[in-house]
Amino acid sequence: MKFEDIYRFFQAPPPFYLNKELAVCYVLAVLVRGDSYGTELIQLLENESNDYRLSDTVLYSALKFLEEEGIIVGYWKKVAGRGRPRRMYQIQGDAQQHAHELSHLWQKYIQRSDGLSQSSELARS
Repeated sequence: MKFEDIYRFFQAPPPFYLNKELAVCYVLAVLVRGDSYGTELIQLLENESNDYRLSDTVLYSALKFLEEEGIIVGYWKKVAGRGRPRRMYQIQGDAQQHAHELSHLWQKYIQRSDGLSQSSELARS
């Protein structure tokens, strides 16, 4: 390792993989906007943020948790342009308030993280 390697790392750090707690809040932040399926949830995160990633294992663990808690429900739907039907997820009607509260935690988290990364870039300049 050289000092150049350290500087290169901080110029383009690897993405951060969400843990289950963050994944639950992220999933709800997406689902308050509309129904979605697993692969789409992963792709949305990658498209919306270069800083974060979500593994299949953590995603499906978060979805299972949310279903068991009665916050979301899954159903099968044929998605245009896709081969087989997809398992879609939506927020249960009576869980909307809870879902919004948790989705706000995700929004606060990414705003705080963005603020920290911007302040660390200013400190390097």
